[in-house]
Amino acid sequence: MPQLHKVFCKLCGNSIYRDTRRVNENNKLGHNFYCSRECEGRYKTRKQQLICENVLCGQHFIRSQKAISLHNYCSKSCAAKVNNRKFPRRGPGFKVCANTLCDKRFTRDAKYCSKKCKSMAMKRYTVQDLIDIIRLTDHELKRVPAKRELKNIVDSCIRSFGSWNNAVIAAGLKPNRSHSQRMYKRVNTKALDGHLCDSISEAIIDNWLTNHRIFHIKNVPYPGTNHKADWSIQKGAFIEYFGLAKDSPRYDRAIQKKRDLCRKHNIQLIEIYPWDLYPEVCLDQKLKSEFSNLGL
Repeated sequence: MPQLHKVFCKLCGNSIYRDTRRVNENNKLGHNFYCSRECEGRYKTRKQQLICENVLCGQHFIRSQKAISLHNYCSKSCAAKVNNRKFPRRGPGFKVCANTLCDKRFTRDAKYCSKKCKSMAMKRYTVQDLIDIIRLTDHELKRVPAKRELKNIVDSCIRSFGSWNNAVIAAGLKPNRSHSQRMYKRVNTKALDGHLCDSISEAIIDNWLTNHRIFHIKNVPYPGTNHKADWSIQKGAFIEYFGLAKDSPRYDRAIQKKRDLCRKHNIQLIEIYPWDLYPEVCLDQKLKSEFSNLGL
């Protein structure tokens, strides 16, 4: 015989008996108990007076027991107003007009806010006009102007000189060098042992290791990161050629990151710089002392 439990009807309050499984299931799902289908129907269709949760509305309305939820509003409009305030959608991003004389903000998928601004920005400048503007800006800023600071003449410079840097050179100035990108293009070079190196300098180092019979592996990942060491040698030491050291803040931050990783994982790091190779190759003096410390 199933064990019965005494429960009470949600509407009339009469006591009823239900088996243990039924009681546990209803309690788990948050369901009510009813003594009959009539009580169940009357309770679920029973209406209750509520107040709209939109504080700017506050209207009283009637809703059936079954339709009452966690948050109740008199209309979809009120629900939308409250939810839009709580969870605003991200609107289209604002852009600034490319015409530096305008600076108007707009959302259209265009470079200029209007045809008038576009025609002003695309004004035909003579070659001498462009050179004079660049020189004047250089004099005002006390430095070579960046491309983004003279947006209104960039297109004209590209048409007249082929590129922005060519225009800066034509003005008798030295172009800026980017701090967020690589300073030079890689020149892939194959070393004597077949390793593909990113530069001639790396090939010189790789060939030195080969000629001195130092077993080495190229492009070994640092533990737990996407950074890669140029070479890994015996005893678990890493060799890095920092060819752009002191040339780019971004590159210098990467150097420090690699140093920190080696310190954290107790890895010996051998650092090679351009002055170890040029104007005279000093790898013998540099690496032999490092390898003697490693017992190689």
